[in-house]
Amino acid sequence: MRKKKECVAMLLAGGQGSRLGALTRLIAKPAVAFGGKYRIIDFGLSNCTNSNIDTVGVLTQYKPQILNAYLGNGAAWDLDSDQGGLQVLQPYATESGGRWYDGTADAIYRNIDYIDRYNPEYVVILSGDHIYKMNYNDMLQVHKEKDAALTVSVIEVPMEEAPRFGIMTVDDEMRITKFTEKPKEPDSNLASMGIYIFTWDILRAALIQDHTDSESEHDFGKNIIPLLLKEGRRLYAYKFQGYWMDVGTIESYYNAQMALLEDELELDIFEEKNRVFSNSNISPPHYLGPNAVVDRSLLCNGCNIYGTVKNSILSPDVFVEEGAVVEDSIILPGAKIEKNARVFKAIVGEETVICENACFCGGNEKNKIAVIGNNDRYESA
Repeated sequence: MRKKKECVAMLLAGGQGSRLGALTRLIAKPAVAFGGKYRIIDFGLSNCTNSNIDTVGVLTQYKPQILNAYLGNGAAWDLDSDQGGLQVLQPYATESGGRWYDGTADAIYRNIDYIDRYNPEYVVILSGDHIYKMNYNDMLQVHKEKDAALTVSVIEVPMEEAPRFGIMTVDDEMRITKFTEKPKEPDSNLASMGIYIFTWDILRAALIQDHTDSESEHDFGKNIIPLLLKEGRRLYAYKFQGYWMDVGTIESYYNAQMALLEDELELDIFEEKNRVFSNSNISPPHYLGPNAVVDRSLLCNGCNIYGTVKNSILSPDVFVEEGAVVEDSIILPGAKIEKNARVFKAIVGEETVICENACFCGGNEKNKIAVIGNNDRYESA
């Protein structure tokens, strides 16, 4: 018999992340490398571990092979318990047929049986493609104190950026009075972070009701939250004060990582408390050749550096040959920069080769970032 859990987490990791272009042509956005040794999904999973949430369902869909292999049995995040742990939940067929998840709410609806196995009081719904550190217990405590049906984590954004987000309007007690998806004229700057804590029996009923609505898009923001507001449920906002970044565009993905090279870090990946865990491959120590030059950079295990690396992040198993120069760039796992090649203000995908004497450079047109995807080859000078 399964042990009852107070709280389980459901991590939505099936998105393509199409705005990342070539970087997600072959893999799902949560599996994209970040900050050298990590992948984007590591942050949500590590938050669960650091919050003592030991039962996590990871819902995958778009090109899940690399992500599934990376997750393994969850041991890297201490989520390999036989009384919960990490479980990958993909779309499946039933006696009435099979189909893809139709939306975020539909993805949870179709895994009701998984959640019911643990009979939780609360369910945390997370996105697998944001960069942040958060203890969900603090938010859960507020949810309990307010006797809430739903608590939504929000962050203050500049008013001019509010139209890009789902916006919560609240009263003096932070009770949500209105939710607007990407409003043209926002009346609040409290943006949803895509982190929800639901009281399970209320969410369960709402999911079943939403499933029968043929007009619904089966989305939490567009359908479930408005439904609960209409029913007069107690919905509250939880204002998060720490670092949070949606790395959904090439610019935000690049800038968030380059910020890791600054002297003062908004996102501290080096602190012992609230560590970010990863299932990075076990590679030998990095090696610097006799003529290597390295300045203000992050180098991961397995890197072999014979050329010059400045103000850059090199993921595991990157090879920089003699005479090559890498500057202001992010090089993803297993990439190779051949002899006398130059890489400037660029993102180079996994297992990609920048050929000898080639110049793969951004920064020319409107400070553009050059991007090449995974398993590719660049030969132009």
